[in-house]
Amino acid sequence: MSINSLKHHIINGETMGTRYCANFCAGEKVDINALNDALFAAVDNVDQQMSTWKPESDLMKINSAKLNVWLPLKPELCQVLDCAFQISKTSQGAFDIGVGGLVNAWGFGATGRELDVDRVKQQLNKSQPIATDCFELNVEYQKIRKTRPCIIDLSGIAKGFAVDQMIGVFKSFGVENALASLDGELCAIGVEADGRSWNIALEKPDYEKRDAIGVIALDNSAVATSGDYRHWIDVGDKKLSHSMNPKSGGPVQNNIASVSVIAQSCMLADAWATTLMVMGEVNGSEFAKAHDMNTLFILRKHDELMQKAYGDVFTDI
Repeated sequence: MSINSLKHHIINGETMGTRYCANFCAGEKVDINALNDALFAAVDNVDQQMSTWKPESDLMKINSAKLNVWLPLKPELCQVLDCAFQISKTSQGAFDIGVGGLVNAWGFGATGRELDVDRVKQQLNKSQPIATDCFELNVEYQKIRKTRPCIIDLSGIAKGFAVDQMIGVFKSFGVENALASLDGELCAIGVEADGRSWNIALEKPDYEKRDAIGVIALDNSAVATSGDYRHWIDVGDKKLSHSMNPKSGGPVQNNIASVSVIAQSCMLADAWATTLMVMGEVNGSEFAKAHDMNTLFILRKHDELMQKAYGDVFTDI
């Protein structure tokens, strides 16, 4: 069916403490109301399983479980945990979902507390045990058990996975041209209503206002951005990001303002963007080059923003 014969639709909704957007073209036979319901159900399912803000979520049951007790996992949560553990191993712990304790201590967590000064002093500059050393995951039987005290936080990967789930809904309804987005994580299939690749505006890392720094074309792939400018706290004369470095026991402190990554799935793009943010400019750049990643680093240097791009997608930004 020609793209010109399809009708353009935009659907918005709220989930996971933010908003999602579905931008797509569909034929007359597609039940838009049913599609809308299915999109919400998909992202809400991720939220119900992986939120640290819902005491009854599957993730919080893992966090509150006793040691050495096997817990069953739903397929979606098992898939995300498996991916997270693999990336943690590949990145030598730079990506770590076991930073929930740090997130809470620094006042970014669901506990709603302000900065826990005493706990921060105990953990700062001390390497934290990573999740892969604290949990045993059995993917075949979809179960997990905690072997050491640890709190999992999936904020660096779950939203990307939710976007992938939205794309899965589109495909199940026979929609071949769509853009799904959730809080800066995006995945595109097919083309826009005008027949061209989906044009995606990349956000300028600015603490005060939201503006675009450039536009990229997204072809059947995903892009995610991790940055220091969306969620932070002021400590003295410093702005400290919500992204945690398990090796330092505190927020990421380097000159990366944001890092964007393109991957085949939004879950991978989300997790790799978080990983490179933690690694810093030098190690992150070397890692991105070694793994042939399409990556854009935006760096803070002498009160100016500088760009460092790898791959062929970001070169014209």
